[in-house]
Amino acid sequence: MFEPTCPIWGIDCTVYYYDRGRNIHRIENSFRAGGNYEVFANDCFIIREDMNDSERARLTSFLVEQRMHGTEAPLITKDEIQLAKESNSLPVHERAERLLRFLTDQSSRIGEVLEIFSPGMMRGEVSDELKVTHSALAWSESTTDGELEFLTDYLAAQGWITADKRLSVARQTIRCRVEVPGYSRVAEIRENADSSQCFVAMWFDDSMNDVYEKGFRTAIAAAGYTPLRIDRKPDLIGKIDDEIIAEIRRSRFVVADFTHGDGGARGGVYYEAGFAQGLGLPVIFTCRKDMIDETHFDTRQFNHILWENPEDLREQLTNRILAAPSIGQGPNRNG
Repeated sequence: MFEPTCPIWGIDCTVYYYDRGRNIHRIENSFRAGGNYEVFANDCFIIREDMNDSERARLTSFLVEQRMHGTEAPLITKDEIQLAKESNSLPVHERAERLLRFLTDQSSRIGEVLEIFSPGMMRGEVSDELKVTHSALAWSESTTDGELEFLTDYLAAQGWITADKRLSVARQTIRCRVEVPGYSRVAEIRENADSSQCFVAMWFDDSMNDVYEKGFRTAIAAAGYTPLRIDRKPDLIGKIDDEIIAEIRRSRFVVADFTHGDGGARGGVYYEAGFAQGLGLPVIFTCRKDMIDETHFDTRQFNHILWENPEDLREQLTNRILAAPSIGQGPNRNG
């Protein structure tokens, strides 16, 4: 019989050991981990004994991200544990926007007030009144109530929520209400955050076909996303410029490759990368290694993946996508 505690946070939940052959635990109702998940029994010890709270928060972020993409109970493997140990935390503004999305989803009606309490002890039983707080910690990649307070202050400063702080002898309470601009901001976030599409901006020359098929397409698919190269869109209609803008807006992130031929730099790639950055989308820069000195000075400052052949590109790009805190594993990735 296994203890009904979350292996990540040591907090009460419901645990089902349902697959003796694969030795997997199914964890349900772990509010501190944001919901349900599965984990190999042999990896529970690593999570409990060999990860600090910041790494646990990043692992929790992976679970939240997968649920947003439709995976009800994501599976934690050694790959996800290693990524949580090696990757950076989400940028602060993304953590705040994750919290805003949680508060919006948690509100059963417009104008509802949600209470976030100082959680106190982070081990053992979770009372009903702390479930919202623990879920808010999970969604915002936070480790303390002080971080939650900081993020709610940011959301209030943007006009997205109102936050009324009340201090008693026992603890502090933050009463949050999502305002109309907050709902509008969440709608903008969801337009891209729920997408499994990656827009690929590159040179459409026959010499790049193998690079696309064996490099870009394979790497993006391996990370769990669907690549889109605009010239290969089957239902392309209307002006191609309008289609490019629309598809970038629909994408989770953009991969921009600055390799070019004798005709010089591909102005379209620079435009598409800049447009995506203006929207706040993550952009991964790539270039064939022998051409990096020919890229424009203004973009050369970005960290490019420098590739030599399709296989090299595939390995580097897959790893970059999975390690990027604002992208990570996509909804189509298996195992």
